[in-house]
Amino acid sequence: MLRASPTMRGPLQALVALAAGWAQAASLAWPWSGEPLWWLQLVSMATLAWLVRPGAGMAIPWQRGALIGGVFATAWLAGTFWWLFISMHAYGGLPAPLAVAAVLGLAAFLASYYAAALALFCRLTPVHQAGAALLFGALWLLAELARGVWWTGFPWGAGGYAHVDGPLAVLARYLGVYGLGAVAAVLAMFAVQVRRPDLRSGRLWALLLVLGAVLALATADRFCAVNLCYTPSQRPPPSLSLELLQGNIPQDEKFQPGSGVPVALKWYAQALRDAKADLVVAPETAIPLLPQQLIPGYLEGIQQRYAQGPQAALLGIPLGDEALGYTNSVLGMSPSTQAIQATQAEPYRYDKHHLVPFGEFIPPFFRWFTAMMNIPLGDFNRGVVGQASFAWAGQRIAPNICYEDLFGEELGARFIDPAQAPTVFVNFSNIGWFGDTLAIDQHLHISRMRALEFERPMVRATNTGATAIIDHRGVVTHQLARYTRGVLKGEVQGRGLTAHGGWAITPFAWWVSRWGLWPLWAGGGLVLVGALVAARGRAVRRH
Repeated sequence: MLRASPTMRGPLQALVALAAGWAQAASLAWPWSGEPLWWLQLVSMATLAWLVRPGAGMAIPWQRGALIGGVFATAWLAGTFWWLFISMHAYGGLPAPLAVAAVLGLAAFLASYYAAALALFCRLTPVHQAGAALLFGALWLLAELARGVWWTGFPWGAGGYAHVDGPLAVLARYLGVYGLGAVAAVLAMFAVQVRRPDLRSGRLWALLLVLGAVLALATADRFCAVNLCYTPSQRPPPSLSLELLQGNIPQDEKFQPGSGVPVALKWYAQALRDAKADLVVAPETAIPLLPQQLIPGYLEGIQQRYAQGPQAALLGIPLGDEALGYTNSVLGMSPSTQAIQATQAEPYRYDKHHLVPFGEFIPPFFRWFTAMMNIPLGDFNRGVVGQASFAWAGQRIAPNICYEDLFGEELGARFIDPAQAPTVFVNFSNIGWFGDTLAIDQHLHISRMRALEFERPMVRATNTGATAIIDHRGVVTHQLARYTRGVLKGEVQGRGLTAHGGWAITPFAWWVSRWGLWPLWAGGGLVLVGALVAARGRAVRRH
């Protein structure tokens, strides 16, 4: 029989798990710089793995594994999205104690997935180093997927985002952020099981050599993919000049008719009128009123300005009415839109699909909770997945609104036909709900991860930051100072056409467009089934 390890008492284990969870939160965006720290995420995961690792003749009871996993994940998640308190209390008017309870309650609920994962890991007590590492990574993967999918999903702060700048970033184009996080978990558990005698093992060094070779090959393959060499008879796709508008309208005034609304209408109208770039982008709800609430001729004047060419604009605005419902939308304006309107067809429009719980839709049985907060237009209709891109200047520009860029599987639906796949992503956001906090940095790194996964530029237009241009390598090339009112000017080069005239998509884009996240669910599930069979075999042999 395996005995529980006596080396560390339960309370001390919980304290270590708490500290490791905070470290994981800090690794996503370091509080003093906002930068991700991939090595800290690995240290954090290795600490968690060390707390539950199976030893020679020793095992952690599954109940203690659940406690360790729950404490770690609650600290990590609360430390990641603590800024939800600002949106609920400072801007939503929810009493502070209830706002704190809501943040901790959400973190604890989502942490239950990780508590269950570590309880199952301890219950199965794998005996081999490789088996333990694979099972730990698979269960971590399944917990991350559950958090990202179930109950509409809230995957903010997934561990893989810490690796957007690290050596594992090359795997994003193959595995996506969840697969990358699973690899980090496997490495962490494997590392904490290595003992001094193992260092003299040829098998260990052979395995490390194979892992190094895999990373080297992935790095070389990615380098070739993102640094395409064009023949003299071919030229790279044309660059698109951009002007990204950041109104910096205070969130507590943004929807106020006597302050934020007239300021926004005046400033954005002026900026849209004066713009010179090929594409001008105004952020989520830059126009904070429905079209029918605007001064007659306001929106028509902006549309007429872009109907004359040779420029285009994408504008964040709510649409709809009380009878049909409302949508959080983007309107596209260009000379071609004028022709479309002349034929009575609809101009370009994108409607947000993945809505924010409580902020944009009210979950069942929680209307009492949202009634306690002052949130405008808190129940939107959903757009469909895989909406058409905005075609302009030889590019296919794919909008996504706010935290929709967390859901790579939904953005990936647009890649099912490579010839119609986006060449540029544009994110429209308003992070002003969360104040001048690490939410801005975290969201920037999320957008960078999408750029790595799809190898497409990601352009970000926001109300308060981070307004930025991210290239197809996940590198921020231009960024406007946060909490300032201004225009970010730069250029972006769309991606998709290869040097040989074909259409290029990453392996991740290929499989996620066809099967969503099911390949990851299947991979984690197969490892779990194998562990269950092995555990049953050990139990039979003991008896």
